[in-house]
Amino acid sequence: MQKTTIHLKKITMTLAREPGHPEGSFLHRYEFVAPLDSEGYIDSSAWHDHKLACVVHRYREGEPAARGLLVHRAGGQGGSTWGFDYNPGTELDDETGFRFGNHAFKLGEYVSIRNSEEVMETFKISALSSL
Repeated sequence: MQKTTIHLKKITMTLAREPGHPEGSFLHRYEFVAPLDSEGYIDSSAWHDHKLACVVHRYREGEPAARGLLVHRAGGQGGSTWGFDYNPGTELDDETGFRFGNHAFKLGEYVSIRNSEEVMETFKISALSSL
């Protein structure tokens, strides 16, 4: 059996088309680091070894940038949930990736995030780079 290679990747996701943004928006985006296997899936054991390197920056037009960490928590669909935590110790600002654990992060793919206001937003993976 071939062992899967893990690579830390910087993933940029920009807001996809929606009624308020018919072309999407680069001004509303996420840039985060995650350990991806050769198929583009987040590897939870590699994340455990590199979790302090798995930072996220959230950009929203008219707001200061937010910095946090990619987190992996028990519960949710499939028994665990990936998300972004901007303030350890409180869950008020946390955001949850929709099925991040089952999604391959590849250029041009779409992913959804439930933001801290409990609104689901769709983003397009617009850039991937190795660290």
